[in-house]
Amino acid sequence: MGEHLVITIGRHCGAKGNVIGRKLAEVMGVKCYNKELLAEAAKHSGLCEELFETHDERPTNSFLYSLVMDTYSLGYTTSAYMDMPINHKIFLAQFDTIKKLASEESCVIVGRCADYALADDPNAVTVFITGYEGDRLAYLKELYNVTEGKARDIMIKTDKQRASYYNYYASKKWGDAKSYDLCINSSVTGVDGAVQIIQEFAKIKLANKR
Repeated sequence: MGEHLVITIGRHCGAKGNVIGRKLAEVMGVKCYNKELLAEAAKHSGLCEELFETHDERPTNSFLYSLVMDTYSLGYTTSAYMDMPINHKIFLAQFDTIKKLASEESCVIVGRCADYALADDPNAVTVFITGYEGDRLAYLKELYNVTEGKARDIMIKTDKQRASYYNYYASKKWGDAKSYDLCINSSVTGVDGAVQIIQEFAKIKLANKR
């Protein structure tokens, strides 16, 4: 790995992890990759971007669906790879893209098991953002202009999907403090406070590494 600082952000739905990631990237003067990672992975893998959007941070799909979607795949040509279900191909393409980005530039990457992909990178700082349930629901209600009941459904479903995806592919547990360098409650810190804490923590980690 290069000497680039890469900050990965896992997040509970509604905890403003994406907002914090984008603000952090802006302050650092680097790019933030969230949905943007899908386009990068599609470009480098030869798989169409729509496949990445369909499988984005979702648990494995049915075998039949994977076989059908396989007909659209291009790129890797080894027989073992070609025999893989499409969801595995999507994960590997994102995994490779995350490693490639980390070797080329400093950046912030939101979600998509980025902390697992960069587990051996001493310049990666892994963060998880959580928040109080009431604050998360209030944010989702405003973001999607929905009722509290609908916001709760979104929160529960999204967190379940993210946990299933992460726990399936990674050797760690999603949202478990032991899985990350730093865990932050955005209800306590606010967005700006979280950004400041992550920056200071990154400085300390890199200084101790040296």
